[in-house]
Amino acid sequence: MSKADKLFVSMCQEILENGFSSEGQKVRARWEDGTPAHTIKTFGVVNRYDLQDEFPALTLRPTAIRSAVDEMLWIWQKKSNNIRDLNSHIWDEWADENGSIGKAYGYQLGVRYKFPHGEMDQVDNVIWQLKNTPYSRRIMTNIYNFGDLMEMGLEPCAYSMTFNVTGDRLNAILNQRSQDILAANNWNVVQYAVLVHMLAQVTGFRPGQLVHVISDAHIYDRHVDIIKELISRPQYPAPKFSLNPDITDFYDFTVDDIRIDDYQKNPQIKNIPIAI
Repeated sequence: MSKADKLFVSMCQEILENGFSSEGQKVRARWEDGTPAHTIKTFGVVNRYDLQDEFPALTLRPTAIRSAVDEMLWIWQKKSNNIRDLNSHIWDEWADENGSIGKAYGYQLGVRYKFPHGEMDQVDNVIWQLKNTPYSRRIMTNIYNFGDLMEMGLEPCAYSMTFNVTGDRLNAILNQRSQDILAANNWNVVQYAVLVHMLAQVTGFRPGQLVHVISDAHIYDRHVDIIKELISRPQYPAPKFSLNPDITDFYDFTVDDIRIDDYQKNPQIKNIPIAI
């Protein structure tokens, strides 16, 4: 059975059984009808995925893997902050009339800085270091730029990546300040699992572990019954994942270069209410 499913079920059970409720507190998020969107949360969740062992897509329900990867490439490869460069509509709520989400996400990864080995952006610096100084303990990105927060359509949720090489394996830690577990958990896990696979391939490593650290892991009040039904579903083996082996440059990858086989999964959950 999928280990990603088991981690997800365990995390949800912990939140539901032992989490802290925001009922009675003042909260920022609202439902579309204006009602305060309360949550049950756990602080400091850490989930570890061994990418040599399996590809961590849930089978409890389908994860839209191609759409998730498209968004990841929009941020990490295109370094875009305009939803017109994105094939899904998940960012529509946070974009202005021109399609911009401000100085957020891809914009931050595209900013160039002076490094000891030349002027480049954060993504190119990661790739350079993995190729030239792979055992450095300083291979990381951070898009939570306090100087630009007032010009962001949404302050970054998944805000930093730290890369670390052990032997021939590329490992990474994804830090996330906040996560809507039902709507976004496996979406983010799949995105950054694919990113590790891609970076490993173009820098000469094998994908290793992805550690996902979530500061505020929460389930919204209107998601509780959905989550309870979801985690009671049967679990299946993880799908098989592969990349086009001919790609040697990170900037050449497209969603067509990923392949998912034997993805057995439960039915999709539709019309999930989203708090904004």
